[in-house]
Amino acid sequence: MEARVHSLGDNRGLHTVFLNPRPPNPIKSVGVTPALRLKPFSGRNHQLKLRFRTVSAVLASDSSSRSESSGSYTVDRQRPETVGSEAVSSVKPVYVPTPPNRDLRTPHSGYHFDGSTRKFFEGWYFKVAIPQRRQSFCFMYSVENPAFYKKLGALEIAQHGLRFTGVGAQILGADDKYICQYSDESHNFWGSKDELTLGNTFLAKKAMQPPSNEVPPQEFSRRVVEGFQVTPFWHQGFIRDDGSTDYAQTVKTARWEYSTRPIYGWGDVGAKQKATAGWLAAFPVFEPHWQICMASGLSTGWIEWDGERYEFENAPSYSEKNWGAAFPRRWFWVQCNVFDGANGDVSLTAAGGLRQLPGLSETYENAALVGVHYRGIFYEFVPWNGVVNWEIAPWGYWHLSAENETHVVEIEATTKDEGTTLRAPTTETGLAPACKDTCYGDLKLQLWERTSDGSKGKLILEATSNLAAVEVGGGPWFNTWKGKTAAPEILARALRTPVDVDKIFGAVPFFKPPGL
Repeated sequence: MEARVHSLGDNRGLHTVFLNPRPPNPIKSVGVTPALRLKPFSGRNHQLKLRFRTVSAVLASDSSSRSESSGSYTVDRQRPETVGSEAVSSVKPVYVPTPPNRDLRTPHSGYHFDGSTRKFFEGWYFKVAIPQRRQSFCFMYSVENPAFYKKLGALEIAQHGLRFTGVGAQILGADDKYICQYSDESHNFWGSKDELTLGNTFLAKKAMQPPSNEVPPQEFSRRVVEGFQVTPFWHQGFIRDDGSTDYAQTVKTARWEYSTRPIYGWGDVGAKQKATAGWLAAFPVFEPHWQICMASGLSTGWIEWDGERYEFENAPSYSEKNWGAAFPRRWFWVQCNVFDGANGDVSLTAAGGLRQLPGLSETYENAALVGVHYRGIFYEFVPWNGVVNWEIAPWGYWHLSAENETHVVEIEATTKDEGTTLRAPTTETGLAPACKDTCYGDLKLQLWERTSDGSKGKLILEATSNLAAVEVGGGPWFNTWKGKTAAPEILARALRTPVDVDKIFGAVPFFKPPGL
């Protein structure tokens, strides 16, 4: 099989249109005021160089190597293999088990399923970007109603109501191509209630027991034919498209293995990390819940996709998760941590949704936030510390502005891409087409200090990128959605009150909810 290798060296129901492969366009420049030009944060701004080779197989290297420790993972740089008259570089990430009490762990990293039969889903999102090729890989996993290991029978439906079950693995990869593998059985899914570790086996090797927790990569490969496992520092798997997608350009298989060094969680570097939705997220009230687990990291490894092998070192990466009864009725999302000259050092996440409030009546509210990490500092714009405004088109335009007591932020994202339809857990039809995404968004981010009269003061950051991830979901999307959100004063005061949920439940661990 011919496999093209892209190697990154260490020199530091919506409509879909099939998309043509894109040329390796350069990332747009970052602009800041001269005195505030972007600089590497703590030496982490590794520049990436691209090398392009064609070989006849997936690369293999000899055993002679040099290992270099780097934070929470190790990179094994192996001697280049000679192919013809050229040497081909290969990187091999080295697995490190997830340690207890790791740095930058956010609240809600664990699996939130409480064992009850209430309607429940949990979903995870992991992204790796390769700026020099202007390509991204977005891995999405979901489990639905895990109290039922397989599709419900007539008696169970009569007792519990209509429920959809199963585990899904989706990847939106290079050139916006897509792959999905789904099973309506979840007995081979596992997740830790204490940490961001999870996995699933779609197909085990003959006479082998599927893993039920984190295992070393060699053990995973020995026991699993099709499946995945992921931790804060490690991600590997192999999936095969199940043929259920007739609305997007698909690939037949995908295989990957890479390590990750987190840079930002959700909060200031060196400080206690925050719950994205505040301390009330510890309770099943305002669902679905949302947590950014890693606003930015640097990943090293490889991905095989559509007959090509992408190798990378220190590639910008990101992770987040959702859980609850169902997705919002309608939502939007913008994420980017690829900025020229600042890969991994600047990260933006912005999102909003129309979610149902608890109660018997169908009452909905708008919720939105903007979070920016820059030079180790977290700038948070949420309804309980300020105001968030947005104007979102059905597709192609995202504009948000927000302010808190000390800062003002503005975001504008556009895309000419048609986007790719992705699946999401739904109460009506299970894992079904529900949103549209692309990683080819053009983005402008501006951040100012706020003056005493509320106007924009000193410009802190101005950055642009053409590798932003953008999304709209749910519906209906008949026209542009303009909204504004700010919490009622009594709720805002409650959420601004520093509540150490871990400490509270530490005193009464029996009542501590899973996942926290």
